[in-house]
Amino acid sequence: MFSWEAGVRKIVHVDMDAFYASVEQRDDASLRGRPVVVAWRGARSVVCAASYEARTFGIRSAMPALRAEKLCPQAVFVPPDFVRYKAVSRQVREIFARHTDLIEPLSLDEAYLDVTRNKQDLASATAVATAIRDAIREETRLTASAGIAPNKFLAKIASDWRKPDGQYVIKPARVLDFLAPLPVAKLPGVGKVMEGKLADLGIQTVGQLRAHGLQGLERRFGRWGRRLHELSQGIDEHAVESERPTTQVSAEDTFAQDVTLEHTTEAIERLAAKAWAAAQREGDRSGRTVVLKLKTADFRILTRSHTPPTPPTSLQEVVAIALDLRSRVELPARVRYRLVGVGLANFRRHDELPPQPGLF
Repeated sequence: MFSWEAGVRKIVHVDMDAFYASVEQRDDASLRGRPVVVAWRGARSVVCAASYEARTFGIRSAMPALRAEKLCPQAVFVPPDFVRYKAVSRQVREIFARHTDLIEPLSLDEAYLDVTRNKQDLASATAVATAIRDAIREETRLTASAGIAPNKFLAKIASDWRKPDGQYVIKPARVLDFLAPLPVAKLPGVGKVMEGKLADLGIQTVGQLRAHGLQGLERRFGRWGRRLHELSQGIDEHAVESERPTTQVSAEDTFAQDVTLEHTTEAIERLAAKAWAAAQREGDRSGRTVVLKLKTADFRILTRSHTPPTPPTSLQEVVAIALDLRSRVELPARVRYRLVGVGLANFRRHDELPPQPGLF
């Protein structure tokens, strides 16, 4: 254990190990020790989760199920049961809440916790992480990994360091040394495109990024250059947000067979209804912007959006806007689509919205 300097945040990132697959293996003894893939079978399906036994074959989440089957023909495919996974996730959240109210869920299986002050008066963030992982193991018969650090992005990196069923601490005094040898892709926001741009500058590690200096990064990338420099220094002031307001609700579906644009009407109407129902649960907040998402047969993603002067007030209005957005797609009529989605975004409280224009 270690002592944190006064004024330094104590952030824990908890990540359940192979969550969906682990729940399946826990509840069905015949699956234990076997390569389990949580996915529906079929040409249109993707992997929701893979057990560690399946991962040794190169199977990963979001991979097409057919590819997973080719990589490991002996894999056991289990259809996802999100009702069960959500129930376990609630159990885990209850364990978190015994230690802090500052909990920021990222998904069903991971969350940030600010334990700068903890309810159990434990001596350190390390002790809190250990207590949480022990309780998860005892009460759910599952394992979790944890990262402990002075901020969120470092804690998330650390939680992956000793997976599965482990934890890792990045002490404040070790932050710069810890980051220096890491590939820049480990930094939040650095995807394949940015990784390539940095490689063009001879930057592959966080240490090289730091050495490039603030001015050079700002000249090349503007405000994002400043952010990159801060991350290379281990600086991230984003607080744990325990109640993040909804910014978007959406629903999407993958067709059993690719369809032309004109044959997406029924799906758009159905998905708009789902998104509208979710939006109604926001109470005093409304989504101002309607979003249409399409994915072509060759996996090209298209999005179109429209923000009317006042938020949509009915499902029929959402459907009409979504269909109008579809008419703005300018690809040839022969193009076929594998997925469509409809969403409402740009949520605002009703008292923040512009007044509805008068009739006269």
